[in-house]
Amino acid sequence: MKLKGYARTPAQRLNAAFAALADPTRRAILARLAQGEASVMELARPFKMSQPAISKHLKVLEGAGLISRRRDRQRRPCRLEGKALAEATRYLESYRQFYEGRFQLIDRLLGKMKTEEKKRRQSSR
Repeated sequence: MKLKGYARTPAQRLNAAFAALADPTRRAILARLAQGEASVMELARPFKMSQPAISKHLKVLEGAGLISRRRDRQRRPCRLEGKALAEATRYLESYRQFYEGRFQLIDRLLGKMKTEEKKRRQSSR
């Protein structure tokens, strides 16, 4: 049984989001949906692929919780969902902060080394 994005564990949701984001077509679909709702046909238009192929991409995005679809008469508009993206962003942000701290430490160390080198040069004159 497949679980919807919201019914998974946090690790499963994150894995599904990153797997969905790994594909350039799906990232392009998300970029389009960032501009507003769109139907499957509207989303398929810029790609050289069939409507069923786009539908498969949409199922992956929907399963990852990145988009939602609703029924509007015969139209099924898709919309971007922010929760899964926010979870992925929080995950990446922790690593960004870690590495930013490391880079600041390296900058301070290099600054100290430059200062010491400058003092050595001045004292050897």
